[in-house]
Amino acid sequence: MIDFEMPPDIESTRQMIHMVAETVMRPIAREFDEREHEKPWDYYNLMWAASQTSNPVTFGGGKPSAPQSARHLTSVVTVEELSWGDAGLYISTPSPGLGGTAVLAAGTPEQRERFLSRFREGSPKWAAMAITEPGCGSDSAAITTTAVRDGDQWVLNGTKIFVTSGLMAAEKSDGFVVVWATVDKSAGRAGIKAFVVNSGTPGMSVTKVEKKLGIRASDTAMIVFEDCRIPLDNLLGSPEVKAAPEGFKGAMATFDASRPTVAASAIGIGRAALDFVRESFDKAGIKIRYGVPPSKLTAAERDFMDMEANLQAARLLTWRASWMMDQGMRNNLEASMAKAKAGLAVTQVTQKAVELLGPLGYSRKHLLEKWMRDAKINDIFEGTQQINLLIIARRILGYSSKELN
Repeated sequence: MIDFEMPPDIESTRQMIHMVAETVMRPIAREFDEREHEKPWDYYNLMWAASQTSNPVTFGGGKPSAPQSARHLTSVVTVEELSWGDAGLYISTPSPGLGGTAVLAAGTPEQRERFLSRFREGSPKWAAMAITEPGCGSDSAAITTTAVRDGDQWVLNGTKIFVTSGLMAAEKSDGFVVVWATVDKSAGRAGIKAFVVNSGTPGMSVTKVEKKLGIRASDTAMIVFEDCRIPLDNLLGSPEVKAAPEGFKGAMATFDASRPTVAASAIGIGRAALDFVRESFDKAGIKIRYGVPPSKLTAAERDFMDMEANLQAARLLTWRASWMMDQGMRNNLEASMAKAKAGLAVTQVTQKAVELLGPLGYSRKHLLEKWMRDAKINDIFEGTQQINLLIIARRILGYSSKELN
């Protein structure tokens, strides 16, 4: 029998995080959307302190070598609630972030402990993943940033763009950036490896911080590497270039873990919009009549129910992809399905919410127009809608990337 009830321990975590989202994040959401490049240090310090004392799963801390149990499922439930509070603040929260996900996916047990243990102590810190380049977006295999061995060091050269939390990870003490680079261009995907560059490393510089449509509380940076030298053992995994592209598989494994998280963030934004519409309907005396034949429903009721169904479908796909990771199962197909569905659903739901409420939805007096702006990124980063649909088609039809591109 399939049970869709939330386990009591995860439900307890969800309630705690929802309280944080409602009382800490919502009150400052508009302020740091307006003040895009200013940092909410009171929020950072509060969340960092919470990460040091709470369940490690909650804020991304803890030992990476701990048993899986329900770590990923708890994570997506947590992310949904934080994004219900504010997606930009959630993304900017000090944590291992995508950089930590990359270390978990591609690093050795020793590297996981070495790089991630720092997030269990000290002051707030961030980690980021740098993969996208000016001439390389969705085609991650086309990376041109190079890593050349020179004695007991690697020397990195190249430019990375759209690095989430790149400014904080590159410049703040004890953070790091995971950089995907090629050690052998002639080897194609097999030559792509991941390298950990600690914050403040000479040769790594942030040259631009983007001005964005949404998630404005988070920073998105361009990072340039010019003869940036790092230790040999900062390469994640094996340095060997083999027929099987292990380094590139590490990058893709990172996305298998991160895409359900992005989907969960999308669902949180969509739920915030849906909750606001419901509250506005209630104030106007408009009731959603469940159980009434579709032909007797108003257009607003049908739209609202479609919005609910879309978000619920996305949530179930997300939970399934995360549960599979907790069970040690390959979730490449399911992660892309969750990401594709949630990215499309949140875009449609927030736009429809603004449409349903008219001037109330369009006004900056309320957060609904902000949620519509925040929503769109979930259909773009961690693989665009089109890329994820392509991955889904390949897995279902059994085609390789060369056969279906």
